[in-house]
This record gives sequence, C-alpha cells and structure tokens, in this order.
Amino acid sequence: MSGETDLIKLYSSRILALAADIPHHGRLAAPDASVKRRAPLCGSTVTVDIACDGDRITDYAAEVKACALGQAAASVVGEHIIGCDLAQVTAARDALKEMLKHDGPTPPAPFDGLEVLRPARDYKNRHASILLTLEAAVEALEKAKAQSSCA
Repeated sequence: MSGETDLIKLYSSRILALAADIPHHGRLAAPDASVKRRAPLCGSTVTVDIACDGDRITDYAAEVKACALGQAAASVVGEHIIGCDLAQVTAARDALKEMLKHDGPTPPAPFDGLEVLRPARDYKNRHASILLTLEAAVEALEKAKAQSSCA
C-alpha cells in the first residue's frame, strides 16, 4: 500500500463507526485494577479499569485517547471483554500482534472483530495504538490476580 488513496481505505467506514462508539468508555468507580498505557510514537493513551469475580472480568471501562485505529480496537475489546479471563485476553493480544506484524490469523472469538484492523499491518507506526487496549487489559488482569482480586 502507498499513497493517500491507501490511507483513505485504511480508515474504512467500519473502522470510523467503531471509533465513534466505544462500549464501556470511561472509568469504573471501584475497579479491582487499573492500568494506563501510552504508545510513545503517537502519544495515544488508554486507561483500563477492571472488576473481577474469580478469574473472569465482571466489569470493565476504558478511557481512550487514541487515533481512530486505536479507538476501533478499543471498541471491539469493550464490546466483548466482560466475561473473559486472562487466558482469553492474552490470546487476543498475542493474535492481534501476530496479525499486524506477520499477517497471522484473526484473533479468536470473541475478539474476531479485530479483523477489521488487518489493513493496518502495513502501517507499523499505528500498531502500538491498536494494541494499547489489549495490552492494558492483560496488565490489569495480571495486577488484579497478583492482588488476589481475580484469582
């Protein structure tokens, strides 16, 4: 891909729709764990709050200040993360990274909607923003588990 036309294709109407409607946007009043991550290259930031019961996420919120691609990723994650455990969220993060960096398979359900971001694989400077929400969610789950909130 190259040129302005390809960049316009990257920001498809589906990506822009996802970016405009992020589920669970904001902060939780009493999270079991909170993690803020920043993508140094572009300055995007995401703060993820989670609440757990056992090893599953029972509540989730994310404050997202990112480009449309990072917002779209946050939208897909926000729509499906409640009810997931550390293994599922880690698998989604790893699969998304593989999809972007090596054209690997689509992340497993329930995060298969991240497939919409496959065209961004050619834009390495956008990868960190796209990965932010899942990276913060994994870190929050690990933090909560270490504090025995999500054991």
